[in-house]
Amino acid sequence: MQIAILTMFNGLSKTYSLVSVVEEHLHMLLGGGMRVKVLVSQDCPDSERYGIYNDKRIEWVKITNRLQGKQIHWMDYTQPTGRVHPSFFEEAEAVADSLYDALQDVDVVFLHDILYQGWHLVHNVAVRQVQVRLPRLRFLAMNHSHPAARPRRMDWPLSARYMPLPNATYLYPAESGLAALADQYMVPLERCRAIPNSLNLYGEISEEVKRLGELTDLLEPDILAVYPGRLTTGKQMEKAAALLGAIGAVSGKRVKMIFCDFPSLDIEPAAYKQRIRSEGEIYGLGVDALVFTSELGWPDGFPHRGVMDLFTLSNLFICTSYSESFGLIVLEAASRGNMLVLNQAVPALEELGNRLKAYFMRWNARGFGCDTRETYHPSEEAYLREHAELIVRMMDDNPVIQAKTITRQRYNPQWIWEHRLRPLIENQL
Repeated sequence: MQIAILTMFNGLSKTYSLVSVVEEHLHMLLGGGMRVKVLVSQDCPDSERYGIYNDKRIEWVKITNRLQGKQIHWMDYTQPTGRVHPSFFEEAEAVADSLYDALQDVDVVFLHDILYQGWHLVHNVAVRQVQVRLPRLRFLAMNHSHPAARPRRMDWPLSARYMPLPNATYLYPAESGLAALADQYMVPLERCRAIPNSLNLYGEISEEVKRLGELTDLLEPDILAVYPGRLTTGKQMEKAAALLGAIGAVSGKRVKMIFCDFPSLDIEPAAYKQRIRSEGEIYGLGVDALVFTSELGWPDGFPHRGVMDLFTLSNLFICTSYSESFGLIVLEAASRGNMLVLNQAVPALEELGNRLKAYFMRWNARGFGCDTRETYHPSEEAYLREHAELIVRMMDDNPVIQAKTITRQRYNPQWIWEHRLRPLIENQL
């Protein structure tokens, strides 16, 4: 399918927020296998392209901004009545001819603020001329600002900002604005759809986490836990895997544990990994829900910056360690908005956890002058399931955790594409 994005950008500075919105749409469209044209003003400098805008799969088309060799100066026609400047219709016809040449092989055209903004009135009218010449074209007309109140009196062509466009579906970032959008263009509410802006959490994140995200899903889990540490029995990683398995079992939520591990001389890595996996599986942690970064390209440890970025994505930190002198990793996890579950039997973790309002559980530990071993009644399974239910309830009731999780899951470009944008495009045919 051939998609055209009509923006009429004069430049690609990110100070213009629409540049970032289109950037995310390009990620979605190209990732979904669409053929894409980007239509911009002929005055948009090639040198300003960056990131996805430099992708070789994009076909760039410069739409004329000249009439008889002179630059067309866009006038901001926001008023609904009055007259346009004398050369307006000649300019619109010139732009329409240029658009017609660019859109003959296109199936669906994205219009970004073209129908809404007063300074795009000349392009608005040009698009309507092209629609008559190419009646098979389908349009997705996006308003990025608050819909305009429909005036009682209007003069053509100023009225084009309020007129329906044939074969168009009207888009707005929030469902709360759809009724106002329908009123602006006097179309049925059924022709209006909400396409939220997306937040690409991978956009400002380390390359290591981007690579990891290509190998395992970091965005969809309801509960994502990260445990960095040396692969030693002293970290009791199998206990963390068991708890997360219990959390998934009692809640039905999708869970995932990322062990950012590196080898230890204490135990053969393969043997300890198998022990961790087996313990997790006993309590319901699936094979795909447990990841060792050492098996995905980082045998000697995951970079610290990458760990901090993973904490930005995760929402739960479980520290089952047998012994800690302070627990800096706890502060790092807390600083990125994770719920903390700590081993209360370790004095340093209890001290730090009390200050950070952590949730406490008890596992075997080394204290000052003595070691402790835990006995669970009636069973360890019952103990884990009881605490798992409480942890899930606390996470569900925590507005910060919920906001962080929903942002990661439901406002990432992949989710917006799969659940909102792709169905909309496919329904246009």
